[in-house]
Amino acid sequence: MGDSMKKKQWIFRLYIAGMTPVAEKALANIETIANEYLAGAYEIDVVDLREEPTRADADRIIIVPTLVRLKPLPIRKVIGDLASKAQVLAAFDLDIS
Repeated sequence: MGDSMKKKQWIFRLYIAGMTPVAEKALANIETIANEYLAGAYEIDVVDLREEPTRADADRIIIVPTLVRLKPLPIRKVIGDLASKAQVLAAFDLDIS
């Protein structure tokens, strides 16, 4: 991984509807990936739509869990438990070479 990737600030938002087993798995998976590839250069904001239901409409979330990369732009979304590391890395354009 190049030095330029380490210097970037990555901001993710994970939308869930309660801390269900699928939500727990999604959070654990993104934390594992972020720790491995973005150590020290990321933050993950978890939004529980059961506690903040209006955020679903405002942020155009229709399925949970949904992970949104807010920064760096462009905004990207991945739906599901994030179990496929390759899919998450590709969706977020993480260059792991």
